Amino acid sequence: MNRNRIEIMHGVNLDQLGRRDPDLYGSLTLTELELRIAGDARELGLETRFFQTNHEGDFVEHLHRMDGLADAILLNPGAWTHYAWAIRDALEIAALPAVEVHLSDVEHREDWRRHSVIRDLCVAYVSGKGPDGYRDALERLRLELVS
Repeated sequence: MNRNRIEIMHGVNLDQLGRRDPDLYGSLTLTELELRIAGDARELGLETRFFQTNHEGDFVEHLHRMDGLADAILLNPGAWTHYAWAIRDALEIAALPAVEVHLSDVEHREDWRRHSVIRDLCVAYVSGKGPDGYRDALERLRLELVS
């Protein structure tokens, strides 16, 4: 059985890429970022599906539906990363290999951004590499899925 289905989940305010501070988040829109991620994934032999919401409950419900739909999750919950315990619980329930990704370098920003409620559930964490960080995350998930 080929395990190569990656669910890409973007959280709160990620739909505003292209409008947000380009020094922190770059100039790509979410659509442009997703096209780039999809291209990188194809090169790596991975299939992608994308999801974005600004509603925490929708993010949780989407994680609940992952059984049988994805083999791994690449997620950028946005600000929810730092306090959304319901998302953490839903990620734990999903029980899939996951990588936490952030476009900006959250470790060198405000103190509150340095805390992640999901990091211990993830096989890897990528921060501050802009769009390239998503390729790093895909590569890590591919390794996880073939082992």
